[in-house]
Amino acid sequence: MADETVPWQMVEYEGFEIHVAAFANRPPGALAPESASPRYTYVGYVCHPGADPQIPGHAVPFHADGEESFASGEEALHEGIHTGRSIVDGTDPDLTVLPLVTGGV
Repeated sequence: MADETVPWQMVEYEGFEIHVAAFANRPPGALAPESASPRYTYVGYVCHPGADPQIPGHAVPFHADGEESFASGEEALHEGIHTGRSIVDGTDPDLTVLPLVTGGV
């Protein structure tokens, strides 16, 4: 779904898997001073256990909104997991797992 070099964290929630990866948020090619602390962001997806997220319709991808960034990778992971849970719970304003449930995937 995203960069294969970042470590993914997976949590099970309400019969779904939430996969989230946090990474330093720097523009491509940007060289930050060594003293500058990087900001972090996240990407993730929700799927049924064992589903292949590379197959269209088998996962609901999500990411941090716009310029949203976090002080640490742990903070970004926490927020990404929270976002995934809101998608499963049906409280996210934009994303839902309904296609995964009704599509039989």
